[in-house]
Order: sequence, then C-alpha cells, then structure tokens
Amino acid sequence: MAAATLFHTTRLAGRLYSPRRKERLYDVIAMSTTLFGYILCIKMNHNRRYWSPEQESHRSHTWKRRRRSQSRDRNDRGHHQHSWETQRRSRSRSHDRDSDHRRRHERRPSDRSEDVGSCYDDGYSTRSHHRQHSRDQDRPRTKRRHQHRCRKRKTRSCSSTSSRSHQSSKRGKSVEDDKEGHLVCRTGDWLQERYEIVGGLGEGTFGKVVECMDHNSSKSRIALKIIRNVGKYREAAQLEINVLKKIREKDKENKFMCVLMSDWFNFHGHVCIAFELLGKNTFEFLKENNFVPYPLSHIRHMAYQLCQALSFLHDNRLTHTDLKPENILFVNSAFNTLYNERKKCEERVLKNSNIRVADFGSATFDHEHHTTIVATRHYRPPEVILEVGWAQPCDVWGIGCILFEYYRGFTLFQTHENREHLVMMEKFLGPLPSRMIRKTRKQKYFHKGKLIWDETTSDGKYVTENCHPLETYMLQNSLEHMQLFDLLKRMLSYEPSMRITLHEALSHPFFSGLTQEERALCPRSSNRDLSR
Repeated sequence: MAAATLFHTTRLAGRLYSPRRKERLYDVIAMSTTLFGYILCIKMNHNRRYWSPEQESHRSHTWKRRRRSQSRDRNDRGHHQHSWETQRRSRSRSHDRDSDHRRRHERRPSDRSEDVGSCYDDGYSTRSHHRQHSRDQDRPRTKRRHQHRCRKRKTRSCSSTSSRSHQSSKRGKSVEDDKEGHLVCRTGDWLQERYEIVGGLGEGTFGKVVECMDHNSSKSRIALKIIRNVGKYREAAQLEINVLKKIREKDKENKFMCVLMSDWFNFHGHVCIAFELLGKNTFEFLKENNFVPYPLSHIRHMAYQLCQALSFLHDNRLTHTDLKPENILFVNSAFNTLYNERKKCEERVLKNSNIRVADFGSATFDHEHHTTIVATRHYRPPEVILEVGWAQPCDVWGIGCILFEYYRGFTLFQTHENREHLVMMEKFLGPLPSRMIRKTRKQKYFHKGKLIWDETTSDGKYVTENCHPLETYMLQNSLEHMQLFDLLKRMLSYEPSMRITLHEALSHPFFSGLTQEERALCPRSSNRDLSR
C-alpha cells in the first residue's frame, strides 16, 4: 500500500513539474513524505500487537541481566567511589590551611582508599549517593531500579564445617546483594543455621562486620566479617583466611595478641569470617575522646604488645604490611570518665589497655611475591615510596608512626603525595641517605641528590611552618618521655638495615616501666614457622 501511494505521488509530481509550478511540487513532495510516514507507523503498531507476553518478558529479562553484568564489571574494576570513605578518618590538610587544629583533626574521605586488602575493623560509613533527579522522574522507575540493583540467589552455601546443612525454610529467605555486592542483611537474620545477627559493627570497602550470636557455642557473641560478593575481595579474603589458619595453628592459646579466627564459610558468594568479639579500635577510641592523647603508661603497654605480636609474626617469616591504629583493637574498650583540670574538659581513660592486632588481608610471607606498594599512606616507609624493596622492617616504621599518633593525638605525616611525604620526612628526621637516592627509580623527585621542592608554594609554606625536628614534639623533658622518643627515632630510621628490630625494641629502656602483670601478659618470643 505504501509503495503504491508513493508511486502515484511520484507520477503526479512529474506531471506537475514545470518552472512555474516549482513551489507546488515541493508541497506535493512534503505531503507524500508525511503520508508515507503515517502509513509506516500504522504498520509498526499493527505488528506490535502480535508480540507475545513470553517474548516481552524474555526481552525485559535479557536487558536487565545485561545491565547487571555491566554493573558487576564496574565493581570489579573499582569504577565506583568507595562509600565507606565518608566517615573514615582523613589525614589530609584543607587547601585553605587556615587552621592547623582543623587540619590535624578533620578527616577527609579519600585517605584510606589506597589501602590494600581488607580489614577487621576499618572505618565505616554509608554508601556514596548518586546524583538525584526530580521526584517525578524517580517515582515510576522505583520498582525497576530496585530489581536492577538487587540480585537474588537461592544457591546453597558452602562451609568449612562439615556438620553444617543448608538453611531451613523458616530461615531460608532469598539472599539479596546491593549494587556494590554487599550482602543485604538485617537484625534477626540467620546464617548457616548457626549465626544470628544481633547488630551491626560497621562497613567498609571489603564488606561489613556484624555482631552475631553463635547458637552452637552457648549463644556467645562473635564478630562476623562478611566480604562483598566481588571476585577480587573474595580472593583477598581467602589469602587472609590462609594466614589466620596458620596463626591459629601456632598460637592456640592466643598469647601473641593476634586476632583469632574461630570459623569461616562461604554464604552465597560471600566469604564470612568469624572472629572473637573485641572492643573499639584504637583510632575510634581516640576520635571519640576528641583526639586527646593516650596516657604514657597506656602507650608503653600497647607498644610492648605491638612489638610482641609483630615479633611473633616476623619470627615466622610473615610481614603484616598494613599496620595502622584502625587495625589495632582493644580487647575491652570500657573506660572511666575523668575531668581534666588543665584542659578544662572531660576525658575518657581506658580501664584495660590490652590489644589485638587485626587485618591480615595484606600479610605477606617472605617467600611470596612482594607487591611494589604496601601500607596506608601515612604509615608508609621511605623504602616503599622510593621503590627500593621492602621487608619486615616496614612494620617497624609503621609502629613508630602509630606510637607518635598515640602520644600526640594526630598523625606524623599528614600528606597524600610522595614528594611532599619525603620532604616531611627530611623535616622531621633529617636528610635522606644518598645510597637510597642513588638506588631509587624515582629520580624525578631529585636533582643532584637533593629533593626538588618549592618552599614558596602553599604546600611548601605549610611544610615549613608545621614540620619540625621530631624532638620538638616531646610534651615533657622527663626521662620516660625521652626514652620514648629515642625508641621512635630508632624505629623511624631511613635505612631498613639500620632500623631497630622488634627483638631489640623489647629490650629498650622505655619498657623498664612496665609492671610485672603487664609483662606477664606477653610471652617473650616464638621460633615456630607459620609458613610451613
């Protein structure tokens, strides 16, 4: 019909064509084009009536499945912004540099995005928000968007415990993940017919940590780390599980202050790791106490335990690589509140300073491949920044940075850039060794053996005004404060080979002030090899 109409219209146009009838020809062509389009639309609507409901359902399902796979690919590539960063501690300075106090205590989101691996008690927050559209646009798409973002699976889960069975119909609700691969779970949900969720402990890039009641163990409380259903996080979790198994085999009595794994299993693609339930991490307690530094007696005890725990790992050819206050947890973070007459404010004072070292997602055995970059920025040693090779001494540098933070309430190196980081090191600790400068591949930072740095810029002025020799940060000139700073200087030695070992640190005079009870909590050493 359409072809016939076009044919007759063309003939009519040919008859009407003449120089004086040119305008009439254009009108006829426009009319024929409009008529042809109208007929074509009628034909398409007629054909659409015969699209079966089954075909429409299949077409919609195929589109949603394609969209889901693209979203999952974006997650695997790390395309999204990590949402946990909104409450994470920020170690950066504000660009206006108006207030040094605000720079020291405000925490910006991007600080921990460099972290490698997962952690037991990292910073937590809500997820990042997408750009909001108008309410009228959002309302009709609500159902479709929910279906697009949630994946439901009814597959059976795997477990490391042979006696486990799949969930009963009463508790076997369909499992949902959000768009980032986090397990959607609520208080009262059960996992493996054993763990009942009683509350949340936090959320991070790796997944989330929830508090559970273990019904197979007299309803004791445990912390359950639920890894995101994303391939790279599952792989990192399996590496962490391997390390935790070795630690559990060699430290059955939990004498070496490393967090203990009690169980692990795979729940619908989510690796779940059960730990002993501990208190707050040392940064969280510091933050809630308005960054009031820890008492020197607590710093001494925590430092001694850190040296014992890391010495145990180093003796067994294992390097933690990601030491920071967030990865050190109190066994019990109960406290007393006292009024500080000098500062005219209330302070929290811990009742018990016993700690546990957590987050072995980045731990590396000596015989394993050593990645180029390790450690969170603010605790990263110079050998990692200069890429001259790292080993167990990088943990010692991290302990030194942590102890300074406990002592003053703020980080030692408040930076996010390599060149500035190196300049700060020179301001605090003196010039970098010429051997490390010659050896590094990062020659772009140097000219004739000196760091390239402009002190007239805003960054240069900040470093000049706020970074001074380490000794100037000492709060008192008493013997025990001097002993602490002597230990810090030995831990923050540039050359890894010249840096104090943890066995040597345990004999440092700073620890002579420990009580017999504090020493008794920490056995001296272990020669057992975890790598076998």
